[in-house]
Amino acid sequence: MRIAGIGCRPGTPLADLSAALQAAGGADALATIPDRAPEIRPLADALSLPLHLVQVAGIATPTGSPRILALHATGSVAEAAAIAAGGRLTHPRRTFGPVTIAIAEVP
Repeated sequence: MRIAGIGCRPGTPLADLSAALQAAGGADALATIPDRAPEIRPLADALSLPLHLVQVAGIATPTGSPRILALHATGSVAEAAAIAAGGRLTHPRRTFGPVTIAIAEVP
């Protein structure tokens, strides 16, 4: 099962989220932080995918942003969310405009 960890700017439109997920190759489930539920839940609902709302503070990630580290105590919301949802990171974060997606696999 592929889990897409997603980070985005507040207010990111559904069309941008959908395009980013498609560009990342799709997923069987989505994961993000509770603060981004208002943006990500409509995508999960539109695609009938489960949405995992996870805590990411303290999760080590292979890539990182100093800004995200200061805000969320992890280097990448997308990578940390994918890991926290129970996956093994297979594709580090990629940025698609206002959306960042990392892919993890769950056996």
